Amino acid sequence: MADNATSQEILHGDYEDYPDFDDNVGLRNSMHMLSIAVYSIAFLLGLTGNGLVIFVTGFRMKRTVNTVWFLNLAIADFVFTFFIPLSVAYIGLGFHWPFGKALCKLNTAVAFLNMFASVFLLTIISMDRCVSVVCPVWAQNYRTPRLASLVSVGVWVAALALSSPYLAFRDTRSSSNEDNTTRCYNNFALSDDFESDEAVKLEQERHQAMVMTRFVAGFLVPFAIILFCYGIITARLKGSRLTRSSRPFKIMVAVVLAFFTCWFPYHVFSFLEMSVTTVTPWLETVLVVGIPLASGLAYLNSCLNPFLYVFVGQDFREKLRMSVLAAFENAFSETSGQGLTKSKSSLEVECYRV
Repeated sequence: MADNATSQEILHGDYEDYPDFDDNVGLRNSMHMLSIAVYSIAFLLGLTGNGLVIFVTGFRMKRTVNTVWFLNLAIADFVFTFFIPLSVAYIGLGFHWPFGKALCKLNTAVAFLNMFASVFLLTIISMDRCVSVVCPVWAQNYRTPRLASLVSVGVWVAALALSSPYLAFRDTRSSSNEDNTTRCYNNFALSDDFESDEAVKLEQERHQAMVMTRFVAGFLVPFAIILFCYGIITARLKGSRLTRSSRPFKIMVAVVLAFFTCWFPYHVFSFLEMSVTTVTPWLETVLVVGIPLASGLAYLNSCLNPFLYVFVGQDFREKLRMSVLAAFENAFSETSGQGLTKSKSSLEVECYRV
């Protein structure tokens, strides 16, 4: 692979450094246009939808554990969508970055802050649901908005710690060609010497470490925990009416599935880019098409959740007849979830023993 064409740039559709991609100029330009369209849609829908969720959960609704979770998810997505125009401009300008080194670093760091915060919050919410089912009496006594807020702060600290390396590694570089463009790229070696063996080796080692850390901490372990939690929930409430009608349960399943669908292709292409040393013609086509699609899916995830909150759990037509604010309040209400604490008295006895 060419220098510095790293997997982090997949998130911004940046694969200009691959040397053989000139054979697919037409296809590449078409995918660039598709990326701009998808990013723009994600920005408009994400900013509006998540802004509305923040308004409703933060100012219109009673503070509950559920509203704390969904408020933090919306904040993560809102901050990410706020920076999307920078990526749109970057692609539209032919991968020229006129915004300076600070925004180059911040733009990428915010993207991964969103990814880590979202998946960590989904994991915590799944654990919260599991505890509510397995130990309902304990949950009723100790599951408080204050505790949820403290846990959310811990999630943000962990997400910030894992995304902070991009503040160091992201860098800008002016082109030596006549076009006088400036690139925003990953300088894992923290050096301007891209040819020395030491710099190349350091670049590869840090690149691999970042990809593995991101996959394990931001995808593999969280989803293993999520699947485990929902497996316990399903087993405990097997045959119960709550597993079929609980709106919070359905919403969270939909949100988790959406996150998996939107981010899994990104991780696939991260490993593909990291493991490939030679770009063959067939792989070139796969990267030209796949990288923008994986990037677009990751961006779209930031605007999906508000629509899932509204449309999951009741008939679509009924949702359309509801006012938007009432729909959000209904989606976030704990009324449906409270039924979990009233099911299966045997579980209550078990929790008293604990």
